Amino acid sequence: MEDTPILVGIDVGTTKVCALIADVDEGGAFRILGLGIEPSQGMRKGVVVDVEQASRSIAAAVDKAQRTAGYEIGVAFVSLAGAHVASVNSRGVVGVGSSSYGIEQEDVDRALDNAQAVSIPHGREILHIIPRGFVVDGQEGIRQPLGMHGFRLEVEAHIITAATASVQNLTKCVESAGVAVEAYVLNPLASAEVVLTDTEKEMGCVVVDIGGGTTDLAIYIDGNVWHTSVLAVGGNHLTSDIAHGLRLPADVAEKLKIEHGSAYAKDVALNELFNVTPFGEDQPLQVTKHDLATIIEARVEEIFSLILQEIKRTGYDGLLPAGIVLTGGTSQLPGIRKVASNVLNLPARVAGPQNLHGLVDKLIGPAYSTSVGLLHWAKRESIAPVRRKQQKKSGLKTLDLSRGVDFLKRLLP
Repeated sequence: MEDTPILVGIDVGTTKVCALIADVDEGGAFRILGLGIEPSQGMRKGVVVDVEQASRSIAAAVDKAQRTAGYEIGVAFVSLAGAHVASVNSRGVVGVGSSSYGIEQEDVDRALDNAQAVSIPHGREILHIIPRGFVVDGQEGIRQPLGMHGFRLEVEAHIITAATASVQNLTKCVESAGVAVEAYVLNPLASAEVVLTDTEKEMGCVVVDIGGGTTDLAIYIDGNVWHTSVLAVGGNHLTSDIAHGLRLPADVAEKLKIEHGSAYAKDVALNELFNVTPFGEDQPLQVTKHDLATIIEARVEEIFSLILQEIKRTGYDGLLPAGIVLTGGTSQLPGIRKVASNVLNLPARVAGPQNLHGLVDKLIGPAYSTSVGLLHWAKRESIAPVRRKQQKKSGLKTLDLSRGVDFLKRLLP
């Protein structure tokens, strides 16, 4: 059979681990071959707090994906989040030698190397170096300088760094499952590949991925990433508020949030009731859905207020006519779009993965945008294809995924 490119992504979140194995059909859509979803243990606010527990969760998700696909995962693109992630914009400048071809890849690489020569604090490492744009001999707004003639090349780059210890801990957990990390991808960058249109990226928009432990955002302007940030607040904080407000166990509060929750109290009738049994009570008590929505709305408003502060801090608040695109599990709350639009004074919509085939029933929804987004990164990185062999009766086929060596690969150290 013909060689088939195999793509692997592992989304390690605070609430779940999702491992995906996929290939690409003739129409360019992903065909999900293997899927493994496991409740996340040992993670808090996007970082590893218990290596053993986190390793078990990742290993279980990987095992499920391998069994459904009939493949053994060798390497994978892995998501990364957490408040330890930081970003800075930097500029690199180099002289260009005379060449009949013009600016070459070597010149671009030197400019990017120059851009990353910023002061990186001890204990941190570069996760992404993303070109925002190029300047050739003072001419701005150049997106692809290769082949252009000039004597001075400048690059504006967005540099994302992470705490080395946090990266090493997550790497240890993934490798304990028998999988090597091909590259880490910041959550909102992965999600953006799934939920943003090219028009939204060009016009100016912000993608906000509200997960269980963190809220991750990325600002796109003129088709490029201009800013990224991770806020240490997410859906688990809503659950905690419900648990404290109604004096309930956390698992019961989570169930209520999913089954009866709303982020916009004005849309909830005052006479809709449900029963709960708080701590210290022998008999169930009636609680209105409106009261539950009031608890949730207060925290959701706080999250979007923090997002607004972050956007204003960047100075890009007037450059986002395409508005905000919400994704992540918490974005499934009814009414959250209205709260986002009201607080940020921007158009808002909720989006999730589309254009999938195969084992997709569990992947329909914003909760899996990062997971599917990792496949987009893997596809773009041009992982070398592997040959699909006949299944052996006594085991799984092994994927020997070679690392890509294209230009974008060098942007992911």
